[in-house]
Amino acid sequence: MDRTTPLNPQLPRAGVLNTDAVTPAAEDAALVAKATKAAVEFESFFITQMLKDMRSTTREMADEDSVFKDKVNQDMQDMADGILSKQMAGQRAFGVADAILRQLLPTKITPGNT
Repeated sequence: MDRTTPLNPQLPRAGVLNTDAVTPAAEDAALVAKATKAAVEFESFFITQMLKDMRSTTREMADEDSVFKDKVNQDMQDMADGILSKQMAGQRAFGVADAILRQLLPTKITPGNT
């Protein structure tokens, strides 16, 4: 066996693209849809965590008689933050989903890039 023959003949050599075995992601609409959904959900998670940390800091700094210390208000604020984060992620307000999609998908099909 010479140095140019791969150990597994089914796998291409490093630096050599086997176009028969690789299907471009740009042609797979289902993959694009799944990647977009996952990227938006990650952005929503990111925003939720950021808002949660911000609320936590606000609650720590608040006085004992503040509305931020009330457990009922905390639950309602947490629910509102969850809804807000989904809305913001859907609008791609922070650009996290777009950054992820730029890395996962070719530029010409990244949603939002027209």
